[in-house]
Amino acid sequence: MTLTIQNIIRVLQAKWFGDNPDATIENISIDSRSLQNGSQTLFFALVGPNNDAHNYISSLIEKGVRNFVVTHIPKECEAKSNFLVVENTLDALQQFAADHRNLFKFPVIGLTGSNGKTIVKEWLNFLLSPDFNIIRSPKSYNSQVGVPLSVISINEKHNLGIFEAGISKMNEMEKLEVIIKPTIGIITNIGSAHDEGFEDLDKKIKEKLKLFKHSKLIIYQKNKAVDALIIPKIKTFSWSCKDETADVFIVKKAIADKTILQIR
Repeated sequence: MTLTIQNIIRVLQAKWFGDNPDATIENISIDSRSLQNGSQTLFFALVGPNNDAHNYISSLIEKGVRNFVVTHIPKECEAKSNFLVVENTLDALQQFAADHRNLFKFPVIGLTGSNGKTIVKEWLNFLLSPDFNIIRSPKSYNSQVGVPLSVISINEKHNLGIFEAGISKMNEMEKLEVIIKPTIGIITNIGSAHDEGFEDLDKKIKEKLKLFKHSKLIIYQKNKAVDALIIPKIKTFSWSCKDETADVFIVKKAIADKTILQIR
């Protein structure tokens, strides 16, 4: 990935203050400890409840980093690097990732659910990798920060994406949908994880389904609560061990030390 600082300014609608308007960017960083930090790194100074990356900008300049996305320029760093000033650095990171995603038109699988996302992603990667050059979320990068970092790694060699999306409260999924834009959706399950972030089960399901509002297909375990909330125009493919109306019905029988699956 090689980008010009001028193009990034346009994407982020940032105010630029700097000494090198012709700078090029090879990689993105949010970690001041990363070994990849260098003169062609664009460092997003994220602000969290317990940490403010603006505090590390001075030391990063000493290490050779010359391009930063910030909400403000530390006084001791003025005129020493390129600074792209925005209102919110996390929003800027997400906006950058969404713009990058729009450059690619291959199929993308989006995974959400209360648990099981990472293992299903890894299974899919194992099964599909002989036929596709896959870009996928590293580890369980499925948060508001992890998703954009995963999507930014897409390059022209890839022809299939598999990305996780995890949420813990309302109004988080819409931001991730814009970044992932899955063409195929998979719901691993709807369980009790993060229940405290939602008023009731329906609201939790609705929030998760926002990931698939532009998808062509949703694959999921047959569930009446989910059925009632899926947008009718989206095709579905369901499976179940209990509901025989599912597209795939599975009967599981234990015989001695073996399990037999009958699949219809």
